[in-house]
Amino acid sequence: MDLLNTLVEKGLRREPPTRDEALAVLATSDDDLLDVVAAAGKVRRHWFGRRVKLNYLVNLKSGLCPEDCSYCSQRLGSEAGILKYTWLKPDQASDAAAAGVAGGAKRVCLVASGRGPTDRDVDRVSETIKAIKENNEGVEVCACLGLLSDGQAERLREAGADAYNHNLNTSEATYGEITTTHTYADRVDTVNKAHAAGLSACSGLIAGMGETDEDLVDVVFALRGLDPDSVPVNFLIPFEGTPLGKEWNLTPQRCLRILAMTRFVCPDVEVRIAGGREVHLRTMQPLALHLANSIFLGDYLTSEGQAGKADLEMIADAGFEVEGTDQVTLPEHRAGGCHDGGGVCGSGGGGACGSGAEPEPEAAAQAAEPRTATGPRTDLVAVRRRGAGTDLAPNA
Repeated sequence: MDLLNTLVEKGLRREPPTRDEALAVLATSDDDLLDVVAAAGKVRRHWFGRRVKLNYLVNLKSGLCPEDCSYCSQRLGSEAGILKYTWLKPDQASDAAAAGVAGGAKRVCLVASGRGPTDRDVDRVSETIKAIKENNEGVEVCACLGLLSDGQAERLREAGADAYNHNLNTSEATYGEITTTHTYADRVDTVNKAHAAGLSACSGLIAGMGETDEDLVDVVFALRGLDPDSVPVNFLIPFEGTPLGKEWNLTPQRCLRILAMTRFVCPDVEVRIAGGREVHLRTMQPLALHLANSIFLGDYLTSEGQAGKADLEMIADAGFEVEGTDQVTLPEHRAGGCHDGGGVCGSGGGGACGSGAEPEPEAAAQAAEPRTATGPRTDLVAVRRRGAGTDLAPNA
């Protein structure tokens, strides 16, 4: 296919596709899907080899958010039955982080619900960062605390943060349909603040919220313009009790095309498969490793994901290797401007993590029922009940 040959050549030169070419990737047929994956895989391997970076989420404060982001289980007015708790103490967060590091995670992502941190919150997170760094040699720490005020990014950097995550989520044209309590421009401003403070910027998107192909291309090109080191691609987790709880718009094939398009537009950037991969990619997750070079290990923020052990087995079985702390994530031409430049957080407002626990009897019964390939997999959306904020061991 001439299109794919062109995209590979451009990707190896760090040249972006045209908008029409990016749209064409999303419009390819299922018959051409493996060709698309193979082409984007050449670009991925050129810049990142067969390494997979593991990242681990710690939800420092769950629920109780005043923002109205429609996709988020922690939003104002959410009726999702998620865990709700206030700030973890630094030692609690450090213990949670250690579980992820022990499981192979290179980066710990500290996330807190809310519009943005107060100065007192920044002090609290700074102490947490220091505790994690002291107890886990070589670990990278990313903060994801919402909208930043002047000077806060610099304070996080001084405390030892390596990166800051703030996702654009969707296109500027449709942002107001998803969130009304802050603007797209607010999000762009926070990413720019992180950049200016010397933090490795991470910003990504959420697919599956009813957006068009044009919206997806718009947001990925906007992300390229912001020049983040990491782009997490989240797939909407439709939580019951949220405005988007009935949105089941994704198939595994479409998820792979979205990841491929993102790789072509951002060829030398860490592309992470983030929240919702288990729900929407399902048994095709290993194929996605040919497109993205980073994943979250185990649990997300408020929902369960794949067991950490299963993540590691999947990586090995697919012929990839876990990236070590002694390896630099980004290509040399990008890594020089930041600490390591790797990925960050941003789980797309609902994510939670894979607990590896036995399913509830009701869920097991649902799982046994036959389904169409594109039917909603509500049985795969499970609220996190272990790890941070609980007395149960995390899944890592």
